[in-house]
Amino acid sequence: MPVTIRAAAPADAAEISRVHIATWQAAYRGQVGDAFLDGLAERLDGRIDWWRRRIAAGASVLVTEDTGRVTGFAGFGRAEPPSDPDLGEVYAIYVDAPQWDRGHGRMLMATALDALRADGFAAAVLWVLETNARARRFYERGGWAADGGTKTENIGGEQLEEVRYRRAL
Repeated sequence: MPVTIRAAAPADAAEISRVHIATWQAAYRGQVGDAFLDGLAERLDGRIDWWRRRIAAGASVLVTEDTGRVTGFAGFGRAEPPSDPDLGEVYAIYVDAPQWDRGHGRMLMATALDALRADGFAAAVLWVLETNARARRFYERGGWAADGGTKTENIGGEQLEEVRYRRAL
């Protein structure tokens, strides 16, 4: 059965949350503290509620499915903070680790960028941990480039640097 992509529904919140947590644990190991990553499963119920509310409120979220199971998701919309009306943002893109390098991420990104373009945005940004070499390679292969923007995020009690990537739509 081929991989499909569709708009997320509130009923997808549990599977999106499962993918979100599992992907953080796989992708950020060695970049974010183990205690924080190992404790994410304890936050599953709160994560499900958060995603259910966001999707029900109209957030733009896509999911990929393979044999009826959610394998990845992407969230996108107007850049935050909304200082430039022509700037969209990919807020999140995560694919379950067993599905890495199988095209799910490329499919999610392409569909999210098409939607941003259709919504009238001329360019898009996203944020990535400075140390996340795998994700940065993925973005760069997709035409994204670091634009010099940086910010510090508190993740699990650690101060971690993020870099901003940008691309024209």
